Amino acid sequence: MDSIHHGMMCLDLRKIKPYFFKYQTYAKGRWLGRKLIDVFNTEFRDRDNTFYERAIKDGRVKINGETVDKDYIIKNSDIVAHDIHRHEPPVANLPVKVVRNVDGVIIVDKPSSIPVHPSGRYRHNTVLHILSTEQGYKELFPVNRLDRLTSGLMIIALSVKKAREFEKMMQKCEIKKEYVCKVKGEFPSGVTECHQPIHVASFKLTLNTVQPDGKACSTIFERLRYDPESNTSIVLARPVTGRTHQIRVHLQWLGYPITNDPLYHNTEIWGACNGQGGITMEAEEELVNKLLAQTEAEDELDHALATSSLSSTETADAGNGGSEHQKAEFCSICQLPSRADPEPEKRIMYLHAWRYQAKDWSFETELPDWARETVLACTAAPSADQGTHTIVPEPSISRS
Repeated sequence: MDSIHHGMMCLDLRKIKPYFFKYQTYAKGRWLGRKLIDVFNTEFRDRDNTFYERAIKDGRVKINGETVDKDYIIKNSDIVAHDIHRHEPPVANLPVKVVRNVDGVIIVDKPSSIPVHPSGRYRHNTVLHILSTEQGYKELFPVNRLDRLTSGLMIIALSVKKAREFEKMMQKCEIKKEYVCKVKGEFPSGVTECHQPIHVASFKLTLNTVQPDGKACSTIFERLRYDPESNTSIVLARPVTGRTHQIRVHLQWLGYPITNDPLYHNTEIWGACNGQGGITMEAEEELVNKLLAQTEAEDELDHALATSSLSSTETADAGNGGSEHQKAEFCSICQLPSRADPEPEKRIMYLHAWRYQAKDWSFETELPDWARETVLACTAAPSADQGTHTIVPEPSISRS
């Protein structure tokens, strides 16, 4: 079977030079009756209020082709346009390889760090754009989507008709999915089923939690191997349903988060328990507000640096009593500081979509370095980790 190699130690980055881009869309229902400036502040949080006020005043934001006041009230059928100078974050310089091209679909092995489709700050550095511009595929309809940091198998239809065929199979649970992940702690031996419902805590933050009012979710986990030296486990995950972040949220709830999950394995966000067993609605609201405030603070810092009269930032060096000057680079067009390139360890997450199979077909990708030896050993012979079959009970989180 064709496959590609997923290596963590990728030193090169795929970088895109900053470019001008016109974002244009019809006013969305939730925007109607609201001030233009308020919509930009709440919907597009990668810039602060001052930036958007200036953009509206300078005519870089227009309504129906006309410059308007920042307090303009958005109406039905309005066309909102924004000319922006886009700085795309770099991604790992790994190939987006087509493993198979069969019967109206392509099977793609997605590297970690590359998002699937254009959104937010990403456009050129996306799976769909790379396949279109570099490999000549013009009509692409993803059947499954993976998080930006998740690597592995994607099924992409080449026509709407074929996409609908696969979507129906997904809805009827006729496609079996298998992921491999590396989690913190000694995951229970044998098979563990988790049926905790998941709801969206914040669409803006793409944050999900286990809550009684969530949508039904089921994930079946099987421990393949436990490493006492690192206190980590390699786990096979079979999601029965397909909610956003489902595997990550269920692992967090069980108390075995993915070791390098920046969102669901972060005690600075979730506290000492890291969300194990769930959190109350009150705690969830506090968490969301905290994260939104943190995002706004980062925007304000960007603006403060951009409007500062200093050409460099100075920080005290407690080690030698001197000072360290760190040159701050700014874009001459949008007057915002350049963001540092992501470190190698921040371009990967130990979650890999390994195999999808149905009655008449089976597709899989090569396993990543961190899981290859374990998975191949366990699939070649019965796992030494075979043990109990645990079914996690239905929601029982106390709300008192």
